[in-house]
Amino acid sequence: MGSVKKVILLLGRKLGMSRMCDGAGNSIAVTAIHVSPCQVVGARTKSEHGYAAVQVGAEQVDGFRLAKAEAGHCLKSKCQTYRHLMEIRVDDPAAYGVGESLDLALLAEGDFVDVRGTTKGRGFQGVMKRYGFGGGPDGHGSMFHRRGGSYGQREEPGRIYPGRKMPGHMGHVKRTTQNLCVARVCADRQMLFLCGSVVGCNGGLVSIRTAKKG
Repeated sequence: MGSVKKVILLLGRKLGMSRMCDGAGNSIAVTAIHVSPCQVVGARTKSEHGYAAVQVGAEQVDGFRLAKAEAGHCLKSKCQTYRHLMEIRVDDPAAYGVGESLDLALLAEGDFVDVRGTTKGRGFQGVMKRYGFGGGPDGHGSMFHRRGGSYGQREEPGRIYPGRKMPGHMGHVKRTTQNLCVARVCADRQMLFLCGSVVGCNGGLVSIRTAKKG
């Protein structure tokens, strides 16, 4: 897949959406992400931990701004202290050295990546906004407009079946957008432009990894 030689993981901040022209002069929608340099701060092996993975840190911060356990976790590996840590499953953790730097130099235009982030929180919402229900008539006197309708039976079974779509908390969940093409890499500005949209609000933390299905 392009210049990517192995599975990588980068952490960045979504800045927003814009437009740019490709080589054919077509206008495409892109998402701008600021990717700070990351570092491998630990490894997980099947023999010791039961699974194979590497741990990546991003957004370097002074150790006194973290809890002692968090700061000591990074200092134990003789690495810098980072505000955010994330793991990625790999086949061979030995291919990643503790202290190895990960940056935008690992990506090139035309590569495909998966981006994972947290969707915008919508609070407590009804079934029309949460699930797209049609609701009832809008005429006066209907007394049934934006409701979900009948939810169950009376005496038998006398309860609501699990999984019934009802009002509740909407948003603020992890979601992954797969197979986003890298439109442009500006390593000097630590900027990455991806074709299409990415979940989350502007300024939200997102993880960028090698596409599984690219």
